[in-house]
Amino acid sequence: MLTRTTDSVAWMRPDLLSRLVPFTAVAIVVWAVWQPRWLGLGPGRLDVQLAFGLGGALAFFVASCLLQVLLTRHRGSLKVPASTYDMGLQAGYYVLNAPIEEVIFRGLLQGGLTAFAGPAAGILAGTAAYVLYHRLGGWAWIDVAATTLVGVPVALAFWLLPGPPSLLGITLVHAGATCGFLGPGPWLLRKLGVIS
Repeated sequence: MLTRTTDSVAWMRPDLLSRLVPFTAVAIVVWAVWQPRWLGLGPGRLDVQLAFGLGGALAFFVASCLLQVLLTRHRGSLKVPASTYDMGLQAGYYVLNAPIEEVIFRGLLQGGLTAFAGPAAGILAGTAAYVLYHRLGGWAWIDVAATTLVGVPVALAFWLLPGPPSLLGITLVHAGATCGFLGPGPWLLRKLGVIS
């Protein structure tokens, strides 16, 4: 199914107000009151974060495109931006979305629980919340399950990458994966003739 810019704006506006703005407000309050290092708002080791993030963004973009091809064959229809402008609008929204989701699920949940209850609790709770949260957005269970393929690696990376905790690298990976799975990825697949 081809989407137009008006279709994208129609879901972005309420999503922004009901989800991204409140998430951002929570992150700002936590940072303003406690300034916890485990939240990951610093750059960490910039060389490590950028190497992981840029390489991972490309790898996850490609992997997400390929996964979308397989899932589309299984479930049928796929929303594809009809124009370059709509694809760009969606890409911009997903780039905005990635750090906001990461500060909540990886920074606040995983980082906070890791600091207070250990890495196993943090990784499990942060990843489970991230994956199941997509069901609240009306995603089909097969697509919700697919988010695990991003949720687990970024949770492990947030914990294991050397240097101070940082959301930078995993945010880039998250944005790459989302853009491969939604909007830009399906648009590219249609342009290449992989999907119709």
